[in-house]
Formats: sequence, structure tokens, C-alpha cells
Amino acid sequence: MANAVKRKLLVFVGSYAEAEHDGVYVYELDRETGALAPLDRVSGLQNPSFLNVDARRRLLYAIAERFEDGQRKGAAVSFAIDAASGKLRELNRAATVDTTTCHIQRDASDRFLVVASYGGGKIGLVELKEDGTIGALLDMKQHEGGSVHPERQDRPHPHSAFFSPDNRFVFIPDLGLDRVRGYRLNAEERQLQFHEDAAVPPGAGPRHMAFHPNGRFAYVINELDSTVASFRYDAEAGRLTALEVVSTLPDGFSGENDCAEIQISPDGKFVYGSNRGHDSIVVYAVDSESGRLSVVEHVSTRGGHPRHFSLTPDGDYLIVANRDSDNIVVFRVDSASGKLTFTGHTVQASKPVCVKMAYFDEA
Repeated sequence: MANAVKRKLLVFVGSYAEAEHDGVYVYELDRETGALAPLDRVSGLQNPSFLNVDARRRLLYAIAERFEDGQRKGAAVSFAIDAASGKLRELNRAATVDTTTCHIQRDASDRFLVVASYGGGKIGLVELKEDGTIGALLDMKQHEGGSVHPERQDRPHPHSAFFSPDNRFVFIPDLGLDRVRGYRLNAEERQLQFHEDAAVPPGAGPRHMAFHPNGRFAYVINELDSTVASFRYDAEAGRLTALEVVSTLPDGFSGENDCAEIQISPDGKFVYGSNRGHDSIVVYAVDSESGRLSVVEHVSTRGGHPRHFSLTPDGDYLIVANRDSDNIVVFRVDSASGKLTFTGHTVQASKPVCVKMAYFDEA
């Protein structure tokens, strides 16, 4: 009789860390209780603050920093994932752009990575080799300009990269420009070609985005003015058309706040966003016809500065990385209402800033 296949849900956490300290953490999530069991931790990386998981090929990618000519510059690192143990084995490191990076994304064909440099105003297209290792920098785009905020928007600040559902375009929320910049992915020429921009309100500061599972809508969380901008998405044209802008904060809140991450439940019924300052997750219900959002609740993240969070692939748990309180917190998600309930489970990790999850099969 054949052995049954066991599915494990592995959780990968990136952090702000000096190279001599642990920077990437691996846990297994107990699907019954929400408890996180530590499996591995990796040092030797400078600020591995954002991750990307390729579950099919059992690979993990992390940004990092390299030192060259007395300056910090961008790098990326590939790891093989042992599904049985959760252990990581480094495969290679490669230079990316010539400034530090804040985000890494993989395309659907597993041929490319895109990195974003907040400080340098740059986007880099990086080769992925057939064996999963990271290759050369293929193309680089320098953003130019600014917007209305005198300190935060005096120059471009691309904060992330997201491929369209059909993998034809990549969209870059640029906090400094108040634009979501669209590029066409020319896979044959291995280049990014400017397509068009979509605007958010002046001073909003777009940071991250998420496409609705139906492919008709997209949502952008704005860091500076604590809002979510909703867009209708024309997949054929690769065009975002503005629908509405809603606040991420409860009525009456007057403190300082910056937004960070946004995600959509796998069934497309709910949108989640993180508030840093109010230190909460805002939950919205999605109108399936119009794409418009209505607030369901605000839930404390039980820590400070929730810089990132992720939903499990099934949407039944949400895990938050609270950078300033050095804790990772697990919430159960009610599939009918979208509401979050603290499971009672947390783990400590130094300056966690990114959470990524995937299922892995082992015989």
C-alpha cells in the first residue's frame, strides 16, 4: 500500500538583520491550532527583508545587501527548501541593482525576478536560470520625478512589483510619484517596456497592491494617507481605471499612521490591509459586482508596526509580522464574515518584516 502524502504548510519570515544574526526563519503552521513550530533559521544575510516562495520547485528567494565600493547595493539569494525538515540550503547569491532593494517578485513562467529599489528609484529585471539559481541583471529602469509631500515624495520611491494575472505586465506602486507604473514584460527580448501609469490622489503614496482573483479589480494600499485605492482592471489593455478611495482607519483616530501590506482572500470576498501606528488590520468586504469596499472591522495586531502579513493559501489563517515588537501573531479567519480572531499563538523573532507561506508535499 502506497504511503499517504502528507501536506505541510511552511511559513517563511524575512527580517531586518545584520549578517551575523539570524535573518530568515522557517516555521510549520499547525492547521488545527494555529501554532507555529520553528524548523530553521538562517544567518549570513544583510537585511533579507522580503521573500518569494516557489513551492512547485521547492525554492525560496530573498533580497539582501552587498557591499561594494563602500556602498550598500542590491543582491538576491536563492535557497533549496527541504520539505520534510523545513531546512534551507543556499544555492547562490547574485548582484541585482546598484542600490539597496525592498521587494522581490517572481513571474509566472519562473524565468524572471523583479526587484524594487525604494532608495534608488529603480526597478531591476533579473534572470532566473532553469536550475532555480539567480542569474544576471537583464534590464534596469530608473524612475524620475516626485509628488506633493515635501519629505517623502521629493524623488521616486518604487516600493514593490506585481505581475498581472496573465503575466503580460508588471505593475510598480511608486510611493514617490503617486503612480502605479505599468511595464510590459517582453520575455523574448528579456526587457521591461514602459506601458502606462495609473494615478492615485496626490500625497497618497502607493506601496503594495493585489489583484482580485476574478482578474477584474485591483487594490492599492497607500502608505502616506492611510487609504486603499480600488481600480477596475482591463486585462487586454493592461489598464487600471480608478473606482474609489477608502480610509484604512476607524472614525475618530487622529494619531500618526502609515499603511503597509494589502491582500485579498482566496475567494475574493474580503480585502485586508495593515496600519502601522494604529497597529491594526483593517478588513473590508468586497462587492462582487462593483469591486467597491465596505469596512467590516479593525483588529489589533497585538504588536507594534505590522509591516507585512499573509493569508494562508486556503484563507483560514492570517499571520502578521510586527516589526517593532519582534513578534509574529496568528489569527484565525472566519470564512463567512472575514473577521479575525486571535488564536493565542505568537512567536518571537527579531524585526520580522515579511511573511510568506506555501504547502509542500512529502511522502
